[in-house]
Amino acid sequence: MRIGPHLLRNNVFVAPMAGVTDRPFRQLCKQLGAGYAVSEMAASDPRLWASEKTSRRINHDGEMEPKAVQIAGADPEILAGCAKFNVDRGAQVIDINMGCPAKKVCNSWCGSALLQDEPLVARILEAVVGAVDVPVTLKFRTGWDRQHKNALTIARMAEASGIAMLTLHGRTRADGYSGDAEYDTIAAVKAAVGIPVVANGDITTPEKARFVLDRTGADAVMIGRAAQGRPWIFREIDHYLRHGTHLPAPMVSEVRVLMREHLQAHYAFYGEFMGLRTARKHIGWYVRDLAGGEDFRQRMNKLESCEAQLAAVDAFFQEQAMLGERLQYRLAENRLAA
Repeated sequence: MRIGPHLLRNNVFVAPMAGVTDRPFRQLCKQLGAGYAVSEMAASDPRLWASEKTSRRINHDGEMEPKAVQIAGADPEILAGCAKFNVDRGAQVIDINMGCPAKKVCNSWCGSALLQDEPLVARILEAVVGAVDVPVTLKFRTGWDRQHKNALTIARMAEASGIAMLTLHGRTRADGYSGDAEYDTIAAVKAAVGIPVVANGDITTPEKARFVLDRTGADAVMIGRAAQGRPWIFREIDHYLRHGTHLPAPMVSEVRVLMREHLQAHYAFYGEFMGLRTARKHIGWYVRDLAGGEDFRQRMNKLESCEAQLAAVDAFFQEQAMLGERLQYRLAENRLAA
């Protein structure tokens, strides 16, 4: 599969998630089989570009290519300038966010709120595509609410404006992340356009990925929450799509090394103070389905140095190795089915 000139190694992608898919996590997912990843949503307001938060979100130093930056905003001219700014800094793909359902985003008429104003959507797409010489993609939802689904209209508009790829989450903005994602709208969009379409929403297992691809005819799947604490899900899904068989659970010894490398990269990226605190959620996700995971998470959250946190995680996975060579998931199936 291609995005413009970029040939991707597979069709299993990482969804952009604010506060999750920072550079260390994206890089880890790519190392573990993801064919493509997009940055966290970056603000389009030029006054914020020099802020520490935005600078981190658009930092792609050393990341596997293609380097993709997601931008969000509601003003066509400002978004076009933001796209150009990021391309000048090394972005190889620009992704426009029209899918985020968060209130603080939608209240600013950004994210999925834009789906209510189709003429504005058209102006944004044309402005951003016209501002840069790299592929521009669009991530969006099926509509504002279930009575106002306009994904087909937006998709045709995007293709006409020169958008290179569409990623469609199978929920409306009003749905948030509740209920089940639906895939009929994604199938209808795929049938209506000639550009690649990526299916997103509730893809939690290799079997579900296969089902969604078959149901929608989509070119790729995008994995979000299921990758939190389980970044090897990308190689598991890719292997299943290629061969129809399951990979075994990862070796505890491998995960122990991955955790150490992830945390060290995380600390280096954020610094000691913020790194210690933002690492807690990642560690919690890694251990939540393992024996003793919740008790460990509560103890770990009280640690006040990166060195102590790293040592505690290392010791936890040494304990896991005593239960078997491979990770012994206890609640994973229940969680992923929820």
